[in-house]
Amino acid sequence: MGIGDRLKEERERLGFSQTEFAAVAGASKNSQYNYEKGDRSPDADYLAAVAERGVDILYVVTGERKRQAAESISDGASEFLQVYEQVDPGDRQVLLRMASAFANAADSTGKKPASEK
Repeated sequence: MGIGDRLKEERERLGFSQTEFAAVAGASKNSQYNYEKGDRSPDADYLAAVAERGVDILYVVTGERKRQAAESISDGASEFLQVYEQVDPGDRQVLLRMASAFANAADSTGKKPASEK
């Protein structure tokens, strides 16, 4: 997986179309397409602009995700983690499968998570 693939993954994770994402970054839709296709590489100004919208730039450039500081986790995510930590390992797998199913259903309908509305 290259930079373009990871950039597209981040754009989709954040719920942006190519056109919307290009506008956020101050680029053209054609440039966005070329970045995601791997034909061109985004410059530092572009990366700084998308980082302000939540893109994990380290991941896009290197393929490695940086662990988030606990204070940067939303209240809802923190609440979910507390529940997760209270159940036995077998039930944790059930919770993860259920959460994944909900996330996949939201992706297929194009609905954004409540935290992004």
